[in-house]
Amino acid sequence: MPDERTAAPITPRLIEGLRELAETAARAAERVAPQIELAYRMMRETVERGGTLFFCGNGGSAADAQHMATEYVVRYMRNRRAYPAVALTTDTSLLTATGNDFGFDFIFSRQVEALVKPGDLLVIHSTSGNSPNVLHAARAAKQKGVKTLGFAAKDGGALAKEADHMVIVPTDRTDRAQEIHLCIEHLICELIEREVIDVPSGAGVAAR
Repeated sequence: MPDERTAAPITPRLIEGLRELAETAARAAERVAPQIELAYRMMRETVERGGTLFFCGNGGSAADAQHMATEYVVRYMRNRRAYPAVALTTDTSLLTATGNDFGFDFIFSRQVEALVKPGDLLVIHSTSGNSPNVLHAARAAKQKGVKTLGFAAKDGGALAKEADHMVIVPTDRTDRAQEIHLCIEHLICELIEREVIDVPSGAGVAAR
C-alpha cells in the first residue's frame, strides 16, 4: 500500500480530469449541435416507424453499443413500449466463428448482411473512424439500403466518407470521446422517450 505520508494527493488530478471532460462537453455543445440534431432525427424516425437500431463498436465503444441497445429495449428514464435495438457485439459464438472463418474485419458486416433491413439504422461507435470492421459494416448497410450514423472523434477517419451522417466530438482523446458519445446518446434517448407515443402513465425512474 502507498505510504500516506509520501503519496501525492489525487484531488488536484480528479478536479483537472473533470474540468477536461466539462471543457470537451462544452466544445461539443458549441461545435457539433447541428450534427447531434440530425442524429436525433435519424434515431427518432427509426423508432417511430418501427425500425431497429443496430449498434456496433470495438473495445470501450463495444460497451457503449451494448449500453445504448439496452436503454432502448428495456427503458432509460420512462416506462414505455420496448424499442427494437440490437448490439452486434454480444454473441460470442457468432463473433468468434466469423473471426475464425472470415476474419475479424467481418464480424459486424456478416451480421448486417443477415439481420439489417431497409427502415433500420446502423449506429457505429468508433473514436478513430478507421477500424476495418466498422467500415465493412457501413458498406454492407449501404448495399442493403440502410442508413448509417457514426459517432467518432478527431477528423472522423475513413468512416466520415462511408457513413450517411457523423457526430464527431472535437477531441483527440479516446476516453473523452467515448464519454461524450454516451452522454449525447443518452440525451437523444431521453428525448425519444419523451416524444414518441406509447408511454404508460405513472412511469418513474427506477434505480439502476
